[in-house]
Amino acid sequence: MSNYINQLIREGEHQQLDFKYGITDSRKIARTLSAFSNTRGGRLLIGIKDNGNISGVKTEEEYYMLEAAAQMYCRPEISFEVKKWQVNEKTVLEAIIPEAPEKPVLAPTEQGPWKAFIRVNDQNLVAARVILKIWKLENRKHGLSIKYTRKERMLIEWLEKNETITHTQFCRIATLTRDSAENILAHLVVLGVLSMEVGQKQILFRLNAPDEKI
Repeated sequence: MSNYINQLIREGEHQQLDFKYGITDSRKIARTLSAFSNTRGGRLLIGIKDNGNISGVKTEEEYYMLEAAAQMYCRPEISFEVKKWQVNEKTVLEAIIPEAPEKPVLAPTEQGPWKAFIRVNDQNLVAARVILKIWKLENRKHGLSIKYTRKERMLIEWLEKNETITHTQFCRIATLTRDSAENILAHLVVLGVLSMEVGQKQILFRLNAPDEKI
């Protein structure tokens, strides 16, 4: 079974995989759990250094710290699965975190306030306000609609000529407040008119093809 862990290590850290030498702070690890839960789920390998070297863990101690992170420092509490692997006579824990059925999952920041995190490449980032609005709309139990006003038309016409647009660009070309622009973008993403590409510094929105799904 060591081949399985070695294969994951060779992949390196990415959107759905993170390495931890150990867990010394449940609050800090909760941010990783939040990010995985709010994105597409992921795997956390505990007992692996950032460079991929296997250090091993003290199983019970690490597990209880992980459990505390999931139960005490994630809101709502998240579920996870843990598998124990023996690699080169060292114990590695694999924590499997599923995508949350309803978002956001919050965790405490270093400064104290609780925020929703997302996973972008191998980084855990605080979710932008437009993403929070998208989740809120997705959690609605009833139908969703939007008025097609001059502002929406300006956005569509821009994207028919330009591949992408940022939130700031939309605010400028449509002379909208930040909040109003976010509301329009969030509705159009949830309705499948737009898709978004989340980066570490900005979010790009693009027009979906008529037969393209989110």
